Amino acid sequence: FQRACVCASRLPPGNMSKRGKKNEEVADSDNGTGPAAKKGKKEAEPPILYEDPPDKLTSKDGRAAGLKITSWNVDGLRAWVKKKGLDWVREESPDVLCLQETKCAEKALPGEITSMPEYPHKYWAGSEDKEGYSGVAMLCKTEPINVTYGIGKEEHDKEGRVITAEFPNYFLVTAYVPNASRGLVRLDYRKTWDVDFRAYLSDLDKRKPLILCGDLNVAHQEIDLKNPKGNRKNAGFTPEEREGFTQLLDAGFVDSFRELYPDQAYAYTFWTYMMNARGKNVGWRLDYFVLSKALLPSLCDSKIRNTAMGSDHCPITLHMAV
Repeated sequence: FQRACVCASRLPPGNMSKRGKKNEEVADSDNGTGPAAKKGKKEAEPPILYEDPPDKLTSKDGRAAGLKITSWNVDGLRAWVKKKGLDWVREESPDVLCLQETKCAEKALPGEITSMPEYPHKYWAGSEDKEGYSGVAMLCKTEPINVTYGIGKEEHDKEGRVITAEFPNYFLVTAYVPNASRGLVRLDYRKTWDVDFRAYLSDLDKRKPLILCGDLNVAHQEIDLKNPKGNRKNAGFTPEEREGFTQLLDAGFVDSFRELYPDQAYAYTFWTYMMNARGKNVGWRLDYFVLSKALLPSLCDSKIRNTAMGSDHCPITLHMAV
């Protein structure tokens, strides 16, 4: 693997369990599985699930898809490998595989990853000071023109959250955006990150269009999580984080999934492990493919592979005619 030399850490991502627990508390009432149901006031209703439709492999102007990118927050690379995540990847066979929250130092990488012949070009960024924290990776079938790490600001780059690969017609950025954390103790930092990250992406966009993928740790609109009312003060759905994402879109970028499926509800990419949240589809859409507007004519499809197991997130896949 090639990697960045990053050497500091912060508190764990935080608030995932709290966020999920809050979701479940509201969801119990919504789904008829809470106290009211137990008292006989309401019968349980089956969860509303999202079915990923067949892939669209042509752009609006009729060009065939020639690029396939998959992004997945694996919630620990070693555990994900043990859960057969790589089996799914081999079936999906993307041209580029982007991973977030790898939580694995280079010296501890599983041999199953380092020896994958399908992806001869592998890039890694993570914190060296704290094992089991943050981290992103990018595995490519074709060698990029150039690869860089971070966004050029030490306060952010020390956490190993961003890899950027330059290809002939576009940049590909994979990111694991900081969580505002339990009690929103890192919300101010997250607001600073949003401003600096947006500036970084805008600078790239001036050179050539880009694709941003990863766990962006925000559910942008109410349609993007099961229980918006109960989560307005929780990390991932605060007004500040949502506004940060809005400002990113206003800067010339597009949420590819919402571009194609503007009214699709119940389409989530994260579910807490607690209380059968995934089985009840009590989730959040936290994982995205965001595109420069210049790439919209090349967009074929943006997929949520919610049946793929191995993490508390599911993978997402992008088809482009570039």
